[in-house]
Amino acid sequence: MSDRTYNALFLCTGNSARSILAESILNHEGKGRFNAYSAGSNPAGKVHPYSLDLLKSMDHPIEGLRSKNWDEFAVPNAPKLDFVFTVCDNAAGETCPVWIGQPMTAHWGVPDPAAIEGNEAKKRAAFTEAYRMLFNRISLFLALPLESIDKMSLQNSLKDIGTQKAEV
Repeated sequence: MSDRTYNALFLCTGNSARSILAESILNHEGKGRFNAYSAGSNPAGKVHPYSLDLLKSMDHPIEGLRSKNWDEFAVPNAPKLDFVFTVCDNAAGETCPVWIGQPMTAHWGVPDPAAIEGNEAKKRAAFTEAYRMLFNRISLFLALPLESIDKMSLQNSLKDIGTQKAEV
């Protein structure tokens, strides 16, 4: 197994919920094999409090999580990205910046829990469902033999992960 650490960026429009959840999940579950980041095309400016509550309840790190613009990752001194995942359909359809290092990309569409209307229980359930979907996809991604898969076959595997449904 390689000692290499991979950099992954999760993108969403607002960078307050789904991409934040994914960043924290991969940083925790990746056990040092990944540096995960998140950003948005039109960041909300703050992390949704339900995201932070859920991550804390699942013993995931929340230190340093913040809503940020994806332009931070398109500058010369930004981390060289190995993977870029869009987790919302809006971000997938937008023209993204040019990423340094030509990372592999995939779209993992997840419904926006921050857009759910209703009582607090319904809203929190939407965040839990988004977490479950992202946790399952990230778990499948982590099971891939990354150091031995070429770019084209990895992209196909990443697309497959984006469409699989698994239960936690």
